[in-house]
Formats: sequence, structure tokens, C-alpha cells
Amino acid sequence: MDKEFLKKQANTIRFLAADMVERAKSGHPGAPLGLADIAVVLSKHLKHNPKNPKWLNRDRLVFSGGHASALIYSLLYLWGYDLSLDDLKNFRQLGSKTPGHPEYGHTPGVEITTGPLGQGVANAVGFAMAKEYSANKVNSETCKIIDHKIYCFCGDGDLEEGISYEACALAGRLNLKDLILIYDSNHITIEGDISLAWNEDVEKRFRAMNWDVIHINGHCYEQIDEALNRAKNATSPTIIIANTIIAKGAVGVEGDPKTHGAPLGKEVIRASKKRAGFPPDKEFYVPEDVLEEFRKAVVVGEELERAWKHLLKQAPYPEQNEALKVLLNPDFSKIEWPDFSDSKEMATRQSNGEILNAIAKAVPGFLGGSADLAPSNKTELKGMGEFPKGKNIHFGVREHAMAAITNAMGLYGTIIPFNATFFVFSDYLKPAARIAALSNIRNFFIWTHDSIGVGEDGPTHQPIEQLSQFRAMPNFYVWRPADATENLKAWKKAITINAPQAFVLTRQKLKTLKPKIDFGDVDRGAYIIKKREGAILTIAASGSEVMPSLMAGCFLEKMGVKANIVSMPCLELFEEQDREYKEKVFDKNTKILAVEASRGVELYKYADDVLGMNSFGESGPANELFEKFGFTIANIKARACKLLGVENKIVKIKDIEA
Repeated sequence: MDKEFLKKQANTIRFLAADMVERAKSGHPGAPLGLADIAVVLSKHLKHNPKNPKWLNRDRLVFSGGHASALIYSLLYLWGYDLSLDDLKNFRQLGSKTPGHPEYGHTPGVEITTGPLGQGVANAVGFAMAKEYSANKVNSETCKIIDHKIYCFCGDGDLEEGISYEACALAGRLNLKDLILIYDSNHITIEGDISLAWNEDVEKRFRAMNWDVIHINGHCYEQIDEALNRAKNATSPTIIIANTIIAKGAVGVEGDPKTHGAPLGKEVIRASKKRAGFPPDKEFYVPEDVLEEFRKAVVVGEELERAWKHLLKQAPYPEQNEALKVLLNPDFSKIEWPDFSDSKEMATRQSNGEILNAIAKAVPGFLGGSADLAPSNKTELKGMGEFPKGKNIHFGVREHAMAAITNAMGLYGTIIPFNATFFVFSDYLKPAARIAALSNIRNFFIWTHDSIGVGEDGPTHQPIEQLSQFRAMPNFYVWRPADATENLKAWKKAITINAPQAFVLTRQKLKTLKPKIDFGDVDRGAYIIKKREGAILTIAASGSEVMPSLMAGCFLEKMGVKANIVSMPCLELFEEQDREYKEKVFDKNTKILAVEASRGVELYKYADDVLGMNSFGESGPANELFEKFGFTIANIKARACKLLGVENKIVKIKDIEA
């Protein structure tokens, strides 16, 4: 091991990162400088192909501390990914391939979007879980088609975040032996020494979670190499606790908390380069021998992938290749969808459970689980076994980690994941849902117990503002079906959309609309389920409020008030329709009343009036709560009359039935 040349490689990384931050006049140089030595040694262990960042059997490298993006981009450039020196010079600039935090799909080689601390740790667990499931499906005793590792850089801030504890506890429970966490323990926070806020014994925490723990000097090349070799052969997940110095190599400011998030300054960089034997006045300088050494990753990576493809051809069991093929190319045409036409009433959580089972039976890579709520969420995949060999994942009460884990599973290449909890607890996982939307990850969020219909559990468990919150999120599709058949139609559309989607579902049973209703336009997000010629009113609703709105329209018709009734299962899809279709659904020649047992503020875009929730609900039987808060046929009718300025005449139910 040539220590001097390794140091030269590490200093190349350090000064590229320092120059990037200095030119941008913003960024985080401290962590990249502190981690450079580990990054150099890891380069010699990492199995990847810079010319094919999508190679399935590559090692995954996650940077949970996404603020260390200058390190990430320096490595990607040096290894030979599609990133140029000019891209490094445009660090954090508008339109560049090197944004402030790494973004999946934006920069080649970035495995997943990170930055919000702790999520990357959970993402790494997700990649390891996807690897474990896929390997169980395609490997044999003599032919390991999938056998890579998952590495994750993290820092103090990542491990302080609760999501990391959630995820690592699950990783230990599942004994994910191919997961290697590299902890940059530099004892520094933005505010000063780590002891200001944290004095936890990290080793004891991880040993308690069934992890192997290795302590090293993060600037000693032999110790780094030995630790990585040991971790690669471990029988449990491994954390390498690397004691490092923030801003290592920066003259006069090594160990200074200020280096976390501010440029080092030209004089510090100049003095540091001079001390290291680098040209002090050259920016973005890469010695030829250093670049040549790093670029060996291209030759080695292409050879590794060629050998892997040869292995596929030589697999002793033809079913191995077939299993891999169906994981990589899901065939939705094989789904035997349930038929709800004979159902008189059913909770949408129940119909959703049947739909999930139908998809999972036909699509080998479709799997998921709940945050300890599968019996309530109706997400058990019956007869399909327990993860990692089966499809039912038991996440435990870990909503945030669950969502971040399934995000990574969705990007792995062989998995279509779903995760489930009560709708009100979507608050606990919202940051991961946001990353799914930002990264365009196909991840299905199953959220049951969708309104005051939760009933006796009361306002702590009754979601009110959540529907508006997720509808406000770009690139996130929220489905709230009105009955079992609309739910089925929604899923048939949802599996064709390559983006994160949520299904917001009832606890209580809903009367079935079919066969009276034509569901032909469910896939356009909102549609007219009852059209009346000469209508002067439109009543729009979703979910459990569609049926009472439909009935209110019938009462109004007997009064001489004609109303069109609109079901709006997915407003995001409706937003994507052309103007002509939108104006057909929400006729401007009518007054428009929207009805939804939620906050509903976004509905004012279309509606003249919104019958929604203005409080957090109460504890009591669901039917009494709907009565109290006005989501009844009678009150919808009264609200419509008030909007129209007409007398609310009494109509007897026998007249409707007639």
C-alpha cells in the first residue's frame, strides 16, 4: 500500500471539493475534506461501472449527509462517470449537473436523493432489503447472480435523527449482512463540539441492534482497508466508526466547526495546497497519475459487468434467469383483478386489500407492508410468506423509516413497493414522501382511516389537513376512491404512472355506486357520475362523501333544482387534463359546491363553496360525527340551496324512491 500516493489521491479530492465550494461561494467543505482518506480506500473496494450506472449487481453507495456533495461529485468525476471538470466548476449553479445536494436522476451515479439528514441511512437499509429479496428469488447455492454490497456514509447528524434508529433497528432484526455503514465521527456540529447535544455510546447502541461494530482512525489507510475487508465478510450489518477531523488538510482551520458550511477562503486553500505539494494557485488541479488511477474504475467496472453477464448465461438453472427477467420486466397484463359488481357495501380499505393481493400474485416484484397495522390497513398478502423470502414486510411502528426504505426499494430495479399506515400518521413520513415526489419514485402509499370516519379514536387519529397537504405536493398523486369499483379503476390507472401515489381509504363501509354509475373517466382524475340536462348546480365530492352528494342531488331534483354530480378521486390527474375537459366537468354555467370531510382549501380553485372541516373532529361513533359536521344528505342539500339562494323545500324520501 503506497501511503504517499494514497495521500496524493486524497488531497486531490480535498482540493477539488474546496475549489468547488470556494468558486460557488457556498457549500460544505468540512466533511469532504474529512472523508477523503476513506473515500480513496473505498474506491479500491467498490464494485461499480461508471459507464453503466444502472448495472444491477453494482455496489450501492449512499451519501446520507448529502451536504457533502462536493465529495460525491469529485469522486464521480474522478471515477469516470458522465461528469466533467466544467460540471465541478459549476457547482451549485442554476442548471448545473452538480446541485447543492445530490439528486437522483439529475446527476449520473447518484443512487438516491439525500440531504434531509437520516433519510440516506434508511435508504441504504432499503437497498439492502431489495438486494436480499431479489437474491432470494434469483440466486442458487452455486450461482450468486446478485451478491453486491451497500455502503453508506453518514455523520453525527444522521445518527441523531430518529429515522436512522428506526431503520438500523430493522436492519439488525433482518440481519442485513451486506449493509456497511461508515460513520464519519468528527465530533463536530454546526454549533460546536458534539457533546453540546449528544454523548451517546454509539457502539453500544448498534451492538444492541445486532450490528457488528468496528472502530478506526479515519485517516489511517491500513485501518480503513482492514475494516472494509472485515465488513465485506461479516455475518451481520456493520458500522465502521471512523474518527476523523473535519476539514482535514486545511491549514489553520482543521477541526473548526465553521468549516462545516462555509468556504475555506482563498488564502487557506492556497496555504493548504502549498503544504501538500500541490500548485497553490491552480484551481481544479488533478495530477495525471491520480486521474489515471481513479479512472481504472472504468476498465475494472466494465470487466466486472462483462463477467456478470457471462455468469447469467452460465447459470445452472434456467429458472434463475427467468426469475430475474420477470423481476426486471413486470407484466401487469397477468393481473386477475377482483370483481366488486355484486358488492352492496364495502370499506375501500377492504377492496384495496383484495386489489393488493391480486397485483402481488401476478407481479413477483410487488411487495410491501405496514407500520404494524396490516390487519387494520388490510395489507396482508395472504399466503405469500414473510420477508425476506416472502412478500410481507413487517416494518414495525417506524413510519418515517418505512417510507424512506421503500423509496430505495423502488429505485433498486427489481421491486415495486408499497407501504401502509393510518392516514393521520402520514405526518410521520411526509419528508420521505416528499423525496419520493422530488425523485419521481414509483412507491405506493396506502393510507387508511381517512377522515372523521375513524370515529371513537377521536381527533388525534382523524386526518383533517393531510389531504390538502399531499395534494399541494408536486408530482404526487393522491387517490380517494368513492367505492370498491372506483378503487379498482384507480389502481388500473395507477400502475401505469411512474410516480409516487397514495391511496386514501375508508375504515367504514361505503355503499357501492355501481351499477348505477359509469366509471369510464376515473383515469382522468375527476368526472361526472350523474349529469342532468339544464343543471344549475354542480356538487363535487370524493371518497365517502360521493354517495351522500349523489343522493342530495336526487332530493334537489325533486325540488326542481337540477344538479350534476362529480366524483374527483384524483385531483392531480384532473389538473393534467385539457381545458375543454375541465370545463365540461366543472361547468362554469353552474354554481359549484365541493363536499369533502377534510380541510378542502384547495377545492376553492373550482368551487364557489366548500363544505369541509374547520376543526380537528371529535371522539364518537362515525355516523354521529358525519351528522354533527354536516356530511349528510340533508345538510348537503341545505348548503346547496343556500349557495343558490333558493328555498330549501322539504322532500320526502318516498318521493326519491319512487
